[in-house]
Amino acid sequence: MHVWLVSPYHTGSHQAWAEGYLRHSRHEITLLTMAGRFWKWRMQGGAVELASQARRALSAHGTPAAILATDMVHVPALLGLLRRELDPSPPVILYMHENQLTYPWRPGEGRDLTYAVINWLSQLCADAVVFNSRYHLDSWLRELPHLLKHFPDYNHLSLVSTLRAHSHVLPVGVALPPAPSRAPRAAEQPPLILWNQRWEYDKRPDRFFALLYRLQNAGIPFRLAVAGENFRNEPAEFEEARTRLSGAIEQWGFVASRPAYEELLRRADLVISTADHEFFGISVLEAVAAGALPLLPRRLSYPELIPAEFHSLCLYDDEEELFAKASQHLTQHQPAPPALRAHVVQHYSWPAVAAQYDALLATLASATNTT
Repeated sequence: MHVWLVSPYHTGSHQAWAEGYLRHSRHEITLLTMAGRFWKWRMQGGAVELASQARRALSAHGTPAAILATDMVHVPALLGLLRRELDPSPPVILYMHENQLTYPWRPGEGRDLTYAVINWLSQLCADAVVFNSRYHLDSWLRELPHLLKHFPDYNHLSLVSTLRAHSHVLPVGVALPPAPSRAPRAAEQPPLILWNQRWEYDKRPDRFFALLYRLQNAGIPFRLAVAGENFRNEPAEFEEARTRLSGAIEQWGFVASRPAYEELLRRADLVISTADHEFFGISVLEAVAAGALPLLPRRLSYPELIPAEFHSLCLYDDEEELFAKASQHLTQHQPAPPALRAHVVQHYSWPAVAAQYDALLATLASATNTT
């Protein structure tokens, strides 16, 4: 069946998600996209451009069977602009990569509730709302009543339970590297620690580098690869780390080539997160699928990504436990269990995930056609 996938902030993980589903879906997907910049303007006014693209798609292919929109879409505005053209009206599925209520704002910035309200209004217009993790769904539903109570009247708190009833959890599909062919590491070569997350405040690079300084001071050898995207000038903590850890660094900066990035993943022994915020965790899953052992906080979305039998191996509660686990793995050179990679491939590879999306879209389209 024919599906519109609407992605006004089309870059990074949003773009990878949209194009990954396009490649693996059994449905015919038409992308309606805008450049991934000016996110506030995309949420406030992007519907005008998206409606223009939708009219061209209508002219070429007719009304879609379903519309799959990202959380950056102002769904009420888009549907209002197309109210005369969409006949019959297709079901709308809103995919929540993130939200503007529980996403941490930069230090010193005041939270603007405008964008959280756009998320909420879009959810009310959708026939189904899909979150990328149970943690994301639960944290949104926990904070949503506080958002609505912020306003003086007519806040319709009862609709929170309605949202819960038509919410789903479906993971992000991950473009996993091929089965790792990891060359044996030389006995004298220390393990390679990987950072492959965004260079941003919510990922808490200060905690990550504090761990590495502590390992360095304890005389525990390691090699370091710092990848991930940087959307501003190099943050101060990265500048300091590049100097203090220079003797251990093998990679520094974004790896633009996908084959080169996958090769880096296959060389990594440990992938570590110290994040304060994570709705899902694509970069961690990429590294685990390539054979790295993850060390992750026992909170946020991470416990969902790792099978329960590996929680004691991979999850930590505080910085002391992280240091102890990192020290142990670096000195004992403990490889990641093969069953951990198998779990990631089985549950998060695009062929597996796209089939779940396909089924939900088909069910909703069928229900609309029979009403």
